[in-house]
Amino acid sequence: MKLHLSPQTGQNIFTAYGDGYVMINKARHEKSLIVFPDHLIENWPAQNIEQLESSHLECILPHQPEIVLLGTGAKLQFPDHALISVLVKAQIGFEVMDTQATCRTYNILVDEGRRVAAAILI
Repeated sequence: MKLHLSPQTGQNIFTAYGDGYVMINKARHEKSLIVFPDHLIENWPAQNIEQLESSHLECILPHQPEIVLLGTGAKLQFPDHALISVLVKAQIGFEVMDTQATCRTYNILVDEGRRVAAAILI
């Protein structure tokens, strides 16, 4: 599905998503990644919700987002609550959504000027 938000200069937004991929600023990504408005962490080692470890979330901390959105693929899946303790301790909000909802929500929050990160499991 294509999204129709106009990117602000220099900001990463989701421009499309589908089975096994997301597009950021019209560039296709087929591996898990973390998206921030100003940069990407590509080839994020978490491949699925079962493999997700708190250490996978630690790379987000230096960027100090207000909220992290976790996109879990085609269906909503919740990680073990203990995994997100690293974000809770840093007072960073955390939401779990399917990837489609994550892409849409991220774009809205970026448009509002929020410090957001989208961790996408592909």
